[in-house]
Amino acid sequence: MRTDVADLIFTVQAAQAAFEKARAADPFTRASWLDAVAVSLDDDADGLVTLAAQETHLGEARLRGELKRTTFQLRLFAAEIRQGEHFDATIDHADPDWGMGPRPDLRRYNVPIGVVGVFGASNFPFAFSVMGGDSASALAAGCAVVHKAHDGHLNLALRTAATVAAALNDTGAPSGLFSLVTGRPAAEALVDHPLVKAIGFTGSTAGGRALFNRAAARPEPIPFFGELGGINAVFVTENAWASRRDEILAGYAGSFTMGMGQFCTKPGLIFLPGGQSDKVRAALSGALADFPAAPLLSERLHEGYADAVRKLRDTAGVQVLVDGGFAATPSPTVLQTTAAAVRNAPSILRQEMFGPASLVVEYGDESELPALAELLEGQLTATLQSEPDDDVSGLAAGLADISGRVLWNGWPTGVTVSYAQHHGGPYPATTSATTSVGTAAIRRFLRPVAYQSFPEGRLPEPLQDANPWNVPQRVDGAWSRPTGPNRPINSERLPDWEVQR
Repeated sequence: MRTDVADLIFTVQAAQAAFEKARAADPFTRASWLDAVAVSLDDDADGLVTLAAQETHLGEARLRGELKRTTFQLRLFAAEIRQGEHFDATIDHADPDWGMGPRPDLRRYNVPIGVVGVFGASNFPFAFSVMGGDSASALAAGCAVVHKAHDGHLNLALRTAATVAAALNDTGAPSGLFSLVTGRPAAEALVDHPLVKAIGFTGSTAGGRALFNRAAARPEPIPFFGELGGINAVFVTENAWASRRDEILAGYAGSFTMGMGQFCTKPGLIFLPGGQSDKVRAALSGALADFPAAPLLSERLHEGYADAVRKLRDTAGVQVLVDGGFAATPSPTVLQTTAAAVRNAPSILRQEMFGPASLVVEYGDESELPALAELLEGQLTATLQSEPDDDVSGLAAGLADISGRVLWNGWPTGVTVSYAQHHGGPYPATTSATTSVGTAAIRRFLRPVAYQSFPEGRLPEPLQDANPWNVPQRVDGAWSRPTGPNRPINSERLPDWEVQR
């Protein structure tokens, strides 16, 4: 099944018509739509998980945890938009004595941008796919969504989309508010269509950059919120290494092999004190001894993984520390190099191996670490394995400059859905300064509009003095919080095993 361009055009037009009907829905109505989708996905969990297992080589426990994350996220976003803070409703009443001269009545709030095209990811068939973060946040913002299914789990995508569309229809949302298309011609036409006002993407750097360029080349360029991955470097101080070397190596082994190394937050690079290669090899070999090998998500990804490992392995200055393999169920590979080699060839630090492989970089002195960090490109995460008394303020500041999330004594393969989460980073990690995970993701698909000197009765509800939607308002510089019925906050927690991306 492939969507032809004519059908794509019709689908986008239907999405625009649905958006025009739905854009004025109050926050509680829109939240009810998200809740209904969550209920329907939970109700169809057995069938969805069975189909996902057939198409992705992922186990039932992993898939059920991922689906739970997806419905948790929908409910969290529903609770968030009920609060109304995403409107950022700001009211400046007319003031003849304003410091720079008389001020007119000005009122500003955020409005949904329109139809959003969303591209699903291969490695998370629920959490970053049909009703993953991009689709959920766009719907929460008040937009319509046209989702381009990933070919790696096409049947699952079709079933998920049908479940979502039926739930929206049953709860009274306009027809066409969510739809799905397939195939490359439809994907390209989706980016090109003048009614599409933004794109959300999770996938490879090459694919994302091609679509980013296409979105920028339109007669009317549009925002492209692309999450393209990264190397996720880990820096181990000398004191941390001396006090808990084996613990660090065990954590590293578990993190870079989790999910067969197919997470965009996988630590693909670790900086360690040099001169202990034999001990490192022994510790990693032991930590990886019981590694549960499984097929990668697709043959195409398997081929790309093998090519990437071979390319880096054959680079001057790189050696094999733990020799893995490229069988149908590949075993982990750990490569090794030195700080001197990467200073001479920084590209060594920038080669992603999407699978169970990683690179150890040995340094001679801890003072080298800030300069080595400067050789890295933009990262989704950067991690410090350090002791409380270590002076790493300069290194930590440098890591904050190049990454969206900086971890202390943890591992990056854990992206919880929450209020303070940030999943993004400087290019090539992402193509924007926004997050694709957490409640702040909703704001990507909003834009501000100011109204000047409008009569009260003609203002949008969030900007009226009467505040009929009971949303937070900043009035003449001071925030006024809603005083009506309590607005529910979703208190459900993610499972102990949560989706790690």
